[in-house]
Amino acid sequence: MSSMQKRSAYRVFSCILTCLIICSLILTPSASYAQTMLNLPVPGTMVMPTGSFVPVMLKGMTIHPEDPLKFDFIIDSGNADLETRGQGANLSLESESTKLIKYFLASLTVPEKELWVNLSPNEQHRIIPDALGQTKLGQDLLAQDYILKQLTASLMYPEDKLGAQFWERVYRQAHEKYGTTDIPIDTFNKVWIIPQSASVYEHANTVYVTNSKLKVLTDHDYQSFSGQGIADTKNLNANRYTLYSEIIKEIIIPAIEKEVNEGKNFAPLRQIYHSLILAKWYKETLRNSILNKVYADQNKIAGIATGNAGIKDEIYAQYMAAYKK
Repeated sequence: MSSMQKRSAYRVFSCILTCLIICSLILTPSASYAQTMLNLPVPGTMVMPTGSFVPVMLKGMTIHPEDPLKFDFIIDSGNADLETRGQGANLSLESESTKLIKYFLASLTVPEKELWVNLSPNEQHRIIPDALGQTKLGQDLLAQDYILKQLTASLMYPEDKLGAQFWERVYRQAHEKYGTTDIPIDTFNKVWIIPQSASVYEHANTVYVTNSKLKVLTDHDYQSFSGQGIADTKNLNANRYTLYSEIIKEIIIPAIEKEVNEGKNFAPLRQIYHSLILAKWYKETLRNSILNKVYADQNKIAGIATGNAGIKDEIYAQYMAAYKK
């Protein structure tokens, strides 16, 4: 079977499945299913960068104006090698395709301002918006934030090559600027992942994602980017914080950003990003469609809820155990 024939088969499967899901969402709420705890690295485990990996991706879709509940989704199998392992591989591909379509549906119904997650030791009651937290998309985003925190800590481990380089720079520059290496260091290093670029190509009723890239920022840069800034940059501690943040940006952030955009650790995040791009395109391009009017930004998660809203608390508890280590 040629690659074009394979993709055609994936489109037919996705179209039929999505129609069923959308109908269940709009007409009759479907039964939710239980989900076990996500397979996350145990607290204290080193998480390091991986090799380049292209997961199964939702690359585009074809809409049918005459039938607003009909979609043909274009699924790219990437280099996941799901097609060479017999019948079980087909089931894996179907499972991945189903997951991507649910990402799209969640991206469509959850308002953009509620598409965020936040693992922080000081914000136990601000982890994830309620509706998003009941979807596979939200739970996987939270899991990716956990991986992000573990990776950041691992890259700064002083006995690793990159971590040794980082700490050598911190103490050398601290000594040069302040005459001492005995400076306060906040070992909680919050980093942010935000969209950097996204491009789509439209032809007739079909749209393709042609470019997507995510950007990683230090908390200092994110606060400046969002207009909040650092309160008192003339203060000695604020200057020390800025020094520390700049070295993180020079040494640690590039390694994280490369892993986010290319590595296996963040393959689910890139899958989610493609679904978000297509959902945003759909909402902005087809504002008057019946699906947009009854479903978009309405937090209608019946049919895509996992049935385990408490998983966010499980992830947070595991994150806090990892944070303490």
